[in-house]
Amino acid sequence: MATSNGGGMEVDGTASPSVMASGVTGSVSVALHPLVILNISDHWIRIRSQEGRPMQVIGALIGKQEGRNIEVMNSFELMSHTIDEKVHIDKEYYYTKEEQFKQVFKEMEFLGWYTTGGPPDQSDIHIHKQVCEIIESPLFLKLNPMTKHTDLPVSVYESVIDIISGEATMLFAELTYTLATEEAERIGVDHVARMTATGTGENSTALVAEHLIAQHSAIKMLHSRVKIILEYVKAVEAGEVPFNHEILREANALCHRLPVLSTTKFKTDFYDVCN
Repeated sequence: MATSNGGGMEVDGTASPSVMASGVTGSVSVALHPLVILNISDHWIRIRSQEGRPMQVIGALIGKQEGRNIEVMNSFELMSHTIDEKVHIDKEYYYTKEEQFKQVFKEMEFLGWYTTGGPPDQSDIHIHKQVCEIIESPLFLKLNPMTKHTDLPVSVYESVIDIISGEATMLFAELTYTLATEEAERIGVDHVARMTATGTGENSTALVAEHLIAQHSAIKMLHSRVKIILEYVKAVEAGEVPFNHEILREANALCHRLPVLSTTKFKTDFYDVCN
C-alpha cells in the first residue's frame, strides 16, 4: 500500500527562502512508514507533557537504502544541548544508541534525522551540518505538530550545495515521498485510530477512572499483605508467636526482590512511562 504526498505538504507559514533551494529535483525516492510518524508524535507529546509547553524534539531515522530508493522504517530519540542558543547533538549518545539498534535491527542503517516545528530555517541547517559529520547525504524529516491543515504535516528534505554570493551554501530541497505500510503496521495504526476516536470526552474520563481504580485496589491489597508480614515479624520479636524459619526466609527473600526505588533514574523512567 502506498499513497503519494503529492509533491509536498502545505504547512503553516512558508520556509525561509534563505534555506530552500529552488528548481531542484530530488535525487532519491523516499518511502515513509507510519511507525516513524507515530514515534515522532509520541516523542513530541511526551516532552510537551513533561515540560508543560511545546518543545522541539530531535531524533534519528533508520531504515534501508538500495541505490536511489530509501525506505524510512523506524526512528529513535536523540539527546541535544543548547549552547549560545544553538542546538548541538550529543554524538556520544548517538553512537551508543547506534550500537544498540544495530543489535536489534541488523538490516537497518542510519538514514538521517527528524525534528518538529514550522518551515525549515537556519537552525535546521546548523543541526543538519552536524548530522553530515556522521553520514553523507542524510535525510531531514520535519513534522509540524501545530498545523491546522488536514494534510499530513510531514515534509522530507535532502541537502544541496549552491553558490550564493561566491560562497558554497547548504540549502534544503524538498523531496516527494510515499507512505508504505506492512500488514502489522496497518493493524497497529487502525488500533491507535480506534483508541483515539473513543478516547475523548466521557470515554476518556471513564478509561482513566477505571485504570486508577484498578491501581488503587492493587496497592490496597499489597498494603494489607505487607502489614500482615510486618505484624508477624514484630510478634516474633516480642515472643508472642513461635519462630518459623521458613516464613522469615520467604519474607526476607521478598524484601530482596524489591527494586531500589529512590534512584534518580527510576524516578525519571517512572515519570516518562506515566506521562
